[in-house]
Amino acid sequence: MNRVSLEGLEFFAYHGFYPEEQVLGTYFVLDIHIDTDFKKASESDDLSYTVDYEEVYQITKKEMAIPSKLLENVLYRIIERIKQQFEKAVQKITISIEKKNPPLGGVCNCSKITISE
Repeated sequence: MNRVSLEGLEFFAYHGFYPEEQVLGTYFVLDIHIDTDFKKASESDDLSYTVDYEEVYQITKKEMAIPSKLLENVLYRIIERIKQQFEKAVQKITISIEKKNPPLGGVCNCSKITISE
């Protein structure tokens, strides 16, 4: 098993359950890990046989620009788009998202959820 990862992707976005979160926005940090097989790409030196992390970034950027109430929904959309784009290459995807300074009424660096499929 091999892995393509993008870590520490930062976006300012408007996700949140509360209306003010969708107006004010905040910072989010994502880590994406995609398990795949590098054998054909390694032998051929051909990008089409692996997961292009530049495309993964562009997918993530587009989905982060769509406001959602739940971070689970954001990650679901990103996962589905990545699986669709790289259907033959993706064996497993693990994505985590951190919401910086969530509105909890106290000190909290971030809230975080992780989904693996």
